Formats: sequence, C-alpha cells, structure tokens
Amino acid sequence: MKKTIKILSGICIGILTVILLAIAGLYVSGNGYVVKAFRTTILKGYSTTYIDDYVDFNNSVIRAGTPQPWELHENYNKIRLTDTLRKELEDFHSVAFALIKDGKLLYEEYWDGYSDSSLTNSFSMAKTLTTMLLGKAIEQTCIKSVEQPLTDFLPEFMDDSLGRLATVGDLASMRSGFNWDEEYYSPINMTTEAYFGEDVEKQLLKRHFESQPGGKFKYLSANTQLLATVLKRATGKSLAQYFSEEFWQPMGMEHDALWFLSGDIEKSFCCVYSDVRDFGKLGLLLLQKGNWNGRQILDSTFVDWMITPDPAAFEPDKPKMYAGSLWIDEEHNPPFYGMMGHLGQRIIVVPDENLVIVRLGKEKDAVNPRRGHLDTDVYYFVDESLKMIRQ
Repeated sequence: MKKTIKILSGICIGILTVILLAIAGLYVSGNGYVVKAFRTTILKGYSTTYIDDYVDFNNSVIRAGTPQPWELHENYNKIRLTDTLRKELEDFHSVAFALIKDGKLLYEEYWDGYSDSSLTNSFSMAKTLTTMLLGKAIEQTCIKSVEQPLTDFLPEFMDDSLGRLATVGDLASMRSGFNWDEEYYSPINMTTEAYFGEDVEKQLLKRHFESQPGGKFKYLSANTQLLATVLKRATGKSLAQYFSEEFWQPMGMEHDALWFLSGDIEKSFCCVYSDVRDFGKLGLLLLQKGNWNGRQILDSTFVDWMITPDPAAFEPDKPKMYAGSLWIDEEHNPPFYGMMGHLGQRIIVVPDENLVIVRLGKEKDAVNPRRGHLDTDVYYFVDESLKMIRQ
C-alpha cells in the first residue's frame, strides 16, 4: 500500500510539475493571457466567453443621469410570441427579448432569472457605440471628418507605407487593410489576446497594415480598437466618460453600464454591459436618425453614413452587408440593419416598420438553414416579430 501511495504521489507531482512548466512557458513566450482565458471560461464550464463575464475583469462605468423610463405601447405585452420565435429564443438560451414599436415598448420577456436590470455583454455591438462616438467627435470638431488620416492621431504608423494611407473612416467601415486574424475559438491567437490580455493598445500599435486601405470590406476587431485610441487622443476623454456625457445621460438611460477595460482604455471591439431596455434605446436613436425627444444627439448625416454601404467595398456579385459598424440587409423585405455581437446579441432596426428588436442570450443559432447573407437567427427575429405586430 505504501508503495502504491508513493507511486501515485510521484505521478501527481509529475503532473503538477508539467502543468506549472506549461504555465511558465506560456508567460515566457508572451502568451500568459491563455491562462486567464482558461481560468475565466473553461474552469467555469464555458467553451468561450460568456455574457456575465464582467465579474472577471476591470470595467469603467458609463454613468446614467436622470432616467427617462420607456413609454409603454397601448398593446404592451398583449401580443404573443409566435411558436416559431419562442422556439428559436428558448432553444438558444435567450435571456431577454424586447420589441420597440413607434417609439414605445411593445413587448419584453426574460428567461433564466434575468430581468430588465440585468447587465449582459454586448460583445461586438460595442463597435457601433464606438462609431457613434466617432460621429460625435466629428460634430464637435475633435476630428475633422471620416476622411482624416489615421496618422494624425496614431503617429506610430507614420513609417508604415500603407498605414499612412488609412483614414479614421476606414476603421469604422472595416476597410483599413490592417494585419489581423479574426479568430474566436483558438486559445493562442491575437483576438484571444486582445480579449484576455492586459494591454490591447500596445498589442495593436506594434502591428502593421498589410493591404491598401479603403479597399474591400474585411471584418476585423482590431479596427474598432484602433478607433478607440483615436477617440481617446482626439477628445482627451475615456470612451465611457464620453459616451456617458453625449449619449447615456442625454437619452435618460435607466441604469449605469460597464465597459470592459484593458489598462486605461476600453475594449471598444466588444464588451459594453447593459440591459435590454437601455440597449433598445440605442436602436431607437438610430431609427430616429440621431434625434432623441427633439434633440439631435447624433448628426443625421452621420447616421446615414453608418447605414449606407459603399458598393466599392464589396465584389459586384456580393451583398452590400456592412457600412459604419452596422450589419445591413437591403435585399430583405423589409430591409433592416443592426448591431450584432458574439453569441447572438442583437439590436435590429426595421425602418419601414418603425420597429426595433433586441435579443440578448447565451448562444447563437448555428443549426438552422441560412435565410439570407447575415446570421440565421436574425431572420427569425425579424420575420417572426413582424408576424407578432401584425396579429
């Protein structure tokens, strides 16, 4: 028995030694972020990032001011989810769903203990918020226009022959030509490092551009993160402070929100934590071309720029699916655009129906057949919501 215990102890010590050496190797090789990724996902039972992960990171606060509660629609919660929509929402672990019709809250429902005050991760919907700040900075002349050279704010790229040609607008429209690999599930890659690493700004500023800016659309989270540095340097404010002053408080958001920090800068490519009602107001602001209760919070011409794809960004036979940090389907009947994030976070605007759709949840539909050039679930949300309001 003593011999067996000794052997087992030796095996355990050997395994522990291997683990410690592996961890040390990751840190020595500059990949220590993998340890944090493993600790905050796999050890918690997740295969990827999750919607409540603000507890794992440092966050800045987007402070609310005087709340302006939603006006309830005369048919508030009197209509029912279609059977198809309920199945889609519940099969993929939605936690909140809301419809805003004609500027009023028409429907809301919550699951798994979440409520109208639960903060969950926007993931890439934060890219749209960052571009809205770009519009505000242009309006306030902190930035001249979307055509202003990137190097006016990021001189680190002055010696980059391609970087010198990039504009701030190229970042928002995903046409910068920056060298980046948009990979979400591999443990050792630049996007994982950007999410779990400690200094995303340093990580990006040491990279380079690889193709002609202003060319074809290529979705890269790095673009929006570079835009965050542009905004910080142009305005002298953090993204959270700037968004609070120019959007969150003027729009009467009901709760403070959080924005995931990396050092002293927000991770603008992802990770604003808010609730379904406040997220819905952002969709309504875009639907109303930047106007909120008679006040023009965001210039209407900039909103038009955000929702209008440049045909030159796409091959002739490909759908024009993206503009200023918004995903777009102009071919659908009716057309729509929206903010879209990892695991199926959605704020969808259907202008012809004066409708905003918000869905927050833990998983995205990657099972059902595609219905268009955007993610499958988006079409369920649009088509089934239209059936609901037409009941």
